[in-house]
Amino acid sequence: MGYQSRFFDERIDGDVKRGTPPSRRFPGRRARRGVVAAMSGLLAEERVAAHYKAQGYEVLARRWRGKAGEIDLVCQRGDGVIFVEVKSASTHALAAERLLRRQMDRICLAACEFCGNRPAGSLSEMRFDAALVDAPGRVRVIENAFGG
Repeated sequence: MGYQSRFFDERIDGDVKRGTPPSRRFPGRRARRGVVAAMSGLLAEERVAAHYKAQGYEVLARRWRGKAGEIDLVCQRGDGVIFVEVKSASTHALAAERLLRRQMDRICLAACEFCGNRPAGSLSEMRFDAALVDAPGRVRVIENAFGG
């Protein structure tokens, strides 16, 4: 029995049931993987927030949720409002690949909603950054990564 067949086999009452996906054979594995992903995302957001604070920015909001979607971090320095999407992966390149066009569009819509609630309204100067965090926790910020 090769690796492929062992990987997709499940023994039930002495019989082998073929084609059972790993998520069905090990029901808690997917849930644990989701918890680990959520925790690593929170840690990445913490690192990025600390990075922006060290650069002299004020963090206005974390995980701000509007009708259009969620923004990981909203920062400000001077009159400019910076909307940050945080992505983490084993490398910065893999993290960058996880930023999808439809996400960028939702973030832009949510940013307009956020600024609509501010005194300056949609006249606020906006910037959209992507903050990439690799496995060792190094932060790389791409300023003006997307947006209008």
